[in-house]
Amino acid sequence: MARVSQAHLDARRRQILDGAALCFARNGFHATSVQDVLKETGLSAGAVYRYFSGKEELIGAIVGEVLDVLRETYEAAAVETPPPLPDVLISRALERLREVRPGGLEGGQWVFSRLLVQVWTEVLRNDELAVQVRAGYDAVRVAWGRVVGSYRSAGLIAQEADADAMARVMIALAQGYTAQLAVIEEMHDRILQEGLRALMSMRDPRAGG
Repeated sequence: MARVSQAHLDARRRQILDGAALCFARNGFHATSVQDVLKETGLSAGAVYRYFSGKEELIGAIVGEVLDVLRETYEAAAVETPPPLPDVLISRALERLREVRPGGLEGGQWVFSRLLVQVWTEVLRNDELAVQVRAGYDAVRVAWGRVVGSYRSAGLIAQEADADAMARVMIALAQGYTAQLAVIEEMHDRILQEGLRALMSMRDPRAGG
C-alpha cells in the first residue's frame, strides 16, 4: 500500500476543519451533526473519524487553532522594533485570522465572527471547552503583556502602566469588534483602525503640562 504523505494528511485535516467551521457558523454547534460535516466536505465517515473522534473534538480543534494564531501574532509583534501600535496590531491579527479561517457563508458573512459568538455561548455549558478557552485566553493575554512591555521599553507608554489590564482591554476590544461583525454586517476593519487611532490621540485634560 502506498504511503500517504504528511502534506496529504494535513490537507485532508484542513478540509474537514473548514467544512465543520462552515457548518457550525451556518447552523450552530447543536444543530450541526457529523453527518452535516460529511455532506459539506464530501468525505466518508471513516475519513473524518480518522482525524477527529466527533463533533466536540472538531469544535476544540477549531478553537485551538484560532487561539494559537492570536498568540503567535502577538508574540511576534512583541519582538518588533518599534512594536506595532494597537490600531495596527489588532488589524493585523484579524487579517491573519482571515487567512487561516477565510470562509464565508452564502451571504458573504465571515465564518469566524459567527463562530466566536457561538464559542462564548458554548463555554457556559461545556466544561472541557471552557478549560481550553481559558488556557488559550491566558496565553494570548501573556503575549499581549509582552507587547505592552515592548511599548514601555520604547517609551510609548508610562512605565507604571498596568500591562495585564491593558492586555485584557485590548483582547476585549478585538472580541467585541468581531462579535459586532456577526450582528452588524456593515462593520469594516477600517472602522476599528480609525476608532483606535482616535482614542489613542486623546489627551487627559487633568494632566499637567
